[in-house]
Amino acid sequence: MQTNLADFIRDTREGKEADAILRTCVHCGFCTATCPTYQLLGDELDGPRGRIYLIKQVLEGKEPTAKTQQHLDRCLTCRNCETTCPSGVQYGRLIDIGRKVVSDRVAYTPAQKLKRAALRELLPRKHVFTPALKAGQLVRPLLPAALREKVPPRQKSGIWPQRTHARTMLLLDGCVQPAMAPNINAATARVFDALEVQLLVAQKAGCCGAIRHHLNDHDGALDDMRRNIDAWWPAIEAGAEAIVMTASGCGAMVKDYGYLLAHDPAYAEKAQRVSELTKDLSEILPEFEQELAARLAGKIDQRVAWHPPCTLQHGQQIRGKVEGVLRAVGVDVQLCQDSHLCCGSAGTYSVLQPELSHQLRDRKIANLEATGADTIVSANIGCLTHLQAGTQKPVRHWIELIDDALMAVH
Repeated sequence: MQTNLADFIRDTREGKEADAILRTCVHCGFCTATCPTYQLLGDELDGPRGRIYLIKQVLEGKEPTAKTQQHLDRCLTCRNCETTCPSGVQYGRLIDIGRKVVSDRVAYTPAQKLKRAALRELLPRKHVFTPALKAGQLVRPLLPAALREKVPPRQKSGIWPQRTHARTMLLLDGCVQPAMAPNINAATARVFDALEVQLLVAQKAGCCGAIRHHLNDHDGALDDMRRNIDAWWPAIEAGAEAIVMTASGCGAMVKDYGYLLAHDPAYAEKAQRVSELTKDLSEILPEFEQELAARLAGKIDQRVAWHPPCTLQHGQQIRGKVEGVLRAVGVDVQLCQDSHLCCGSAGTYSVLQPELSHQLRDRKIANLEATGADTIVSANIGCLTHLQAGTQKPVRHWIELIDDALMAVH
């Protein structure tokens, strides 16, 4: 694709990257076949190829409109198109650049501004979000349906192991997950403890930066990243083997720290090291697959439907690892029809684009339930909460199955 970027963006870091990405696109349209919003709306401008054209026009100097903004904001950033693209177009990075440029030039309505500001300021701050969620849980039956589905019932986390081990790894606690589903990280710590690996949580680490980044607050996101690097660095210097991610959305973001902070001389080297150390849970447990299989042989007789989050299968390009671990310990794992498609959660998307989000969830739930599984499992807090609001079947993080089985055999 030929480009002629406008002066305001041409010689900037973002402009040079956008130009390189745009030039890799060959207009083939393969991406439209796997774009969830294009499938729902049938509008070229609500597919990756159309959005690429819109971004190109804006970067070449055409003034964006509210309509431009709407088409870009309807994108889930699921990055399915990247998996499909034969030319390797890095669409996820391009849409982030395009959205930021458009948001700087097109004002949101007052209602949109308020909603986006609330998400940007509330969700990443655990000390604010946690008490707010607890208050919501107390009055959950009285909440309007749209809000009630965003407030899961209170969950127990169980015991955090207290043993120390020679092998240590860091664990990102996250911002919303500890309040919404506290058992996920505790279960992960218990599983690793059984495998003689100690998980450490750096108390000053918080939101990975994804929420602010995808809401166009790139500077705020970079501050989140720097804070986490500072919090983790002592443990990294002390020999922590990895930074474990139990939420695939966080993993996709932290693996990008090296790229996003490459321009910061004070953090570039450390950020690259953090990205290299960051591993999704499913990248680490295969090392222990044989040990887990030996311990749990014949102990699990369960059929589950596995929903691979977009941030895992498309963002991090990790496929087959969760299924492999679960099948090794005896779980009957089923993939549903269209398992490559987004469930509609997509971070804050379910709040900002509820109609499209619910349509995608309804399709996904129907396909997951058609597997005949007793339980639905996934690997990202947003997907788990979103799916649970649409089904009566239990929706859990896959590590909780292994934790349950290990607890049962002790």
